[in-house]
Amino acid sequence: MNAENKIPIVVVAGPTASGKTGLAIELAKRFDGEIVSADSMQIYKYMDIGTAKPTPAEREQCVHHLIDFLEPDSEFSVADYTELAHRVIADIYSRGKLPVMCGGTGLYINSVINDVEFGETQSDEELRCELQNIANAEGNEKLIEILREFDPVSAARLHPNNVRRVIRAIEFYRTTGVPISEHQEKTKMIISRYDPVMFCIDHDREILYERINERVDIMMSEGLCDEVRRLMDMGYSSALNSMKAIGYKEMMDYFNGLCSLEEAVSAIKQNSRRYAKRQLTWFRRDGRIVMLSPERAVQTAAAEIQNRLFGAAK
Repeated sequence: MNAENKIPIVVVAGPTASGKTGLAIELAKRFDGEIVSADSMQIYKYMDIGTAKPTPAEREQCVHHLIDFLEPDSEFSVADYTELAHRVIADIYSRGKLPVMCGGTGLYINSVINDVEFGETQSDEELRCELQNIANAEGNEKLIEILREFDPVSAARLHPNNVRRVIRAIEFYRTTGVPISEHQEKTKMIISRYDPVMFCIDHDREILYERINERVDIMMSEGLCDEVRRLMDMGYSSALNSMKAIGYKEMMDYFNGLCSLEEAVSAIKQNSRRYAKRQLTWFRRDGRIVMLSPERAVQTAAAEIQNRLFGAAK
């Protein structure tokens, strides 16, 4: 596929609390774009504060897609997201708008931008239940040990707390005989339909951690406790993948008497910082991503987009 035939797309990636949403909105407004969320938790309804969804005021500034469309107990995979995102992006482009993907879920971003093909593997509910029981009885690390036996690459990449994806990686191998990491490497040879311009706001680590701590304090003041309590009252349990999101898991532990409120807040901050570190590692290894100074993020990104996609001063 020639570059002229590819769909231009802007990607604003990066760690939590780095300022992705604000940058994406500014770029969408400047280049007549619409935003496609690439956040694995903003897809769920009723989870607004803890997932740092764009506020109503931010959503009024430009169109946002792929947020707030699933019940928290719905099954949803990266393959499901990729299929939806392809459709949404094609629609945005067909209307003469610029797609702007924004989020911190690297797997979502890579799967779309790299045009990853997902094998038509059968699901094995019995195996999934068996693996979940192992995790419950022996800990998440046990699943990593199982995965490492036949797919050390995925075992090294996946976090033990991401139980759903670890189980999926094991299930993929058990149903196809092929490690999911090997399948993903093969799909990288596919020529993508997209011409991406990719960015990440690169804060000094200590400043980023301060921003994360401050954001958690703001979430608490905005009513994260009440949000999680409502979700529990609606019947959503800590066993759900959605409720394992940072902020929700810790607050559920508090409500279930497993820790104090102070301990829960401290855990949210610590887990958010650790997650941000993993996100930065993921995005920094992608040579296509332009790392932006926070002070000139909008100006630098706008100039790069103009040069790469439009070729003249705007």
